[in-house]
Formats: sequence, C-alpha cells, structure tokens
Amino acid sequence: MHRCILALALLLGPACTLAAGPQETGRHQGPPTIAIIIDDMGHNLVEGERLIALEQPLTLAFLPYRRHTSQLARQAHQNHKEVMLHAPMANTRNFGLGPGGLTPDMDQDSIRTTLRRALQSIPHVRGVNNHMGSLLTQQLEPMDWVMSELDRYPLYFVDSRTIANTVAGDVATAYQIPTMTRDVFLDHEQTEEFVHRQFQLLIRTARKNGTAVGIGHPHRVTVDYLEKHLPELDAQGIAIATVSGLWAIRNNNQPMFAEGDKQPVSPALARKP
Repeated sequence: MHRCILALALLLGPACTLAAGPQETGRHQGPPTIAIIIDDMGHNLVEGERLIALEQPLTLAFLPYRRHTSQLARQAHQNHKEVMLHAPMANTRNFGLGPGGLTPDMDQDSIRTTLRRALQSIPHVRGVNNHMGSLLTQQLEPMDWVMSELDRYPLYFVDSRTIANTVAGDVATAYQIPTMTRDVFLDHEQTEEFVHRQFQLLIRTARKNGTAVGIGHPHRVTVDYLEKHLPELDAQGIAIATVSGLWAIRNNNQPMFAEGDKQPVSPALARKP
C-alpha cells in the first residue's frame, strides 16, 4: 500500500473506501476478559522465569538482543505463554533505545531492515508492541514503514499508547493488521498499593467494555502481585487470555490470518546489529 494512499485514508477516516478488517469490536457474550502484557522482557532472568511459571496465559513482550531474550522466549513458548517483540521506538525525552531501536532519522530501508532483524531474533514471535515510542508513534511516515514490514507476516500489533496522539494503531488498522490498544498501565509507580489500584481499574474496564488490555513490567512488586492475585480471578468472574485470544473474543473467533496468506518470520542468529 503506497504511503500517500495510506495518508489519505487516515485523513478521510470512515468515509474512505480503503476498508480494514474487523478490529476491536468490543463487547462479547462471555465473562469479562483481560489480557496482560509484560513488557521489557529479556533483562531480568529471575523475574522472567517467575512470570513464565505462572499458570495464567500471559503475553510476554521481549526487547531484542537482550541477554536473556532468546532463552526466556523459548521457555515462555514451552509454558504456553504468548511471545511478542517489544520494539524500541524513539521517545520525546531522548531516552536511549538500545539495540534494535527505530528513530525518525532512519530511512524506509533502515526501519524495515532493523525491524525485520529484531523480529527474527525473537523465537516464536506472534505480535509486536512499541517500547516507549512517544515520538515515533506520532509520525505517519515512519509508522507506515513499520506497518508495511509487519504486514508481510502473521503478526498482530498492540499500540502501547505511550502518547495520546499516537497514529500507530490507525496505521496498523489501515494495513488490516490485527490491532488492539493498551487500556491500563499497571506499574509505572512501583508500589503494591499502586499496582493494586491499576489492576482494579483493569478489571473495572473489562466489566464495562467486555475486555481490557493491561501492560506491566517484570518488576518484583508486579510479579509478587500477579502471583498472589491472578489465581483469584476465577472467583471474581474474570477471565484472562493471551492477546491473540482476546482478539478472537472481540472478533467472533474469526482467524487472524487466512491460511498461507503471510510469510512466516524466519528465525535468525540473534546478533546485535
């Protein structure tokens, strides 16, 4: 899809003839259901293994080329967790991105090649969300280049929504990439009291809308909280699903991708670029 056509589609909105597939249809007939994504996986072996050991179907988003990324991603897959790439993207505060970062000064080939190599470094990758990205996700052209690469593979995209005027989810939708948006951050303050308030907000959001997506991190306080409180969800009438499971709930159990429609991500040796 040419980026000029994509830009026009986004400007015209629903009136445009560029149709996207079903996205985030909202309520469903089953119990309120949450998905929990844990970002920044790959640095912390101890907390990563604790998260993988939990019985509930979490979705774990791995930074590329980090010390424990490959090992933990394989363990996560073996323990029925869903694996994502946590793609580093430029932010408005100039925080360092580390290897695999996507920045506004990169051209189309650089963005697509960097993203492709990062995907290839994550075993069993099923989707992508943005790490930081408050700068890059506002910019239409780089997001067009990102989504044109993701469109090649059977991958979904979750907009972490690190800034209110992000266009990332809209561009993904225009490419008909299965897409969802983060509803609640669980632990940007690392205290048990704060995590509890945010977790209850996630549950209230799911009760109101049918489903909700929360994002946390492999902090000890977060893992302690999840170990204690995830087993209580059944008694509260709350279900938990992976991101792809939640997308299926929102879309009447339609398959994300037609058989043979996309090329698989080819694994590669996880070398830093």
